[in-house]
Amino acid sequence: MLLAAIDIGSNAARLLINEVRDGEDGEPEFVKLNLVRVPLRLGFDVFDTGLISEARADMLIETLKSYRHLLNAYGVKHFTACATSAMRDARNATEIIERARIETGIEIEVVSGEKEAALIYENHFAETFGKSGSFLYIDVGGGSTELTLFTNGRLQSKRSFDIGTIRLLKGMVSAMIWEEMKEYLKEQTKGLRDLRAIGSGGNINKVFSLSRRKEGKPLELDQLRDYHRELGSISLDRRMNLYKLREDRADVIVHALTVYINAMRWAGCEEIYVPKIGLADGLVHHLYDEILRRPNFSGDIPA
Repeated sequence: MLLAAIDIGSNAARLLINEVRDGEDGEPEFVKLNLVRVPLRLGFDVFDTGLISEARADMLIETLKSYRHLLNAYGVKHFTACATSAMRDARNATEIIERARIETGIEIEVVSGEKEAALIYENHFAETFGKSGSFLYIDVGGGSTELTLFTNGRLQSKRSFDIGTIRLLKGMVSAMIWEEMKEYLKEQTKGLRDLRAIGSGGNINKVFSLSRRKEGKPLELDQLRDYHRELGSISLDRRMNLYKLREDRADVIVHALTVYINAMRWAGCEEIYVPKIGLADGLVHHLYDEILRRPNFSGDIPA
């Protein structure tokens, strides 16, 4: 079975195409066939003006048209598409979503921050550690950070904060929002021992790749601090050249590390696992579960 998900974030739009196979243990195996990322940077417009400009709207439509061609080329029948923080804040989101539906046939759902946090958990990565223990999912995007806390296999709490890399880059995150996140994490994690963090998002994935750690091994909090110092102490151009980063990654990666470090500090986490998952992966898992519940369904399914 071929499944796909489109994630329209504040920094980039991603298309993930997966093949779902029967695993040896009877559980489905999700095999990544293609992942395409286009740095639309919708948040640059929205967080300044409250609107997505005509130029960026055109970029989004052209991106979705190309994604539609890829879906057709792969023969994908079931896919889902969602938009997050920038589209949540854009006053002209409704008209752009309608334009996308007419011109590309892709239905976009704008999901809340809380639903975004829940969808990221759909990867069920924490279950690889067994049913016991406490885990904090930290997903840092361009417009928001989603936090999801699980204890002994059960959801304890989930929350979204308007703390994202583009908002930080533009100096649009107040001390009050940081304080709200700090109080939330300290309250929710009080008394939890050996809390482990699970990080998702393109920036933490890049840091993990730079670290050359083996898959499945965590990064320590002190390592994140070291990368924060190293990357933050050099110019953008040198950051791009030395670490082989694209400009749209190089200008936000230090801000992303700030969020991960603060969240881990306030939650009392000393290490973070980086399974290289994101919202698109969670959307595919959610889509698969929907299809199991609706076996006669034919077409695309909203997030």
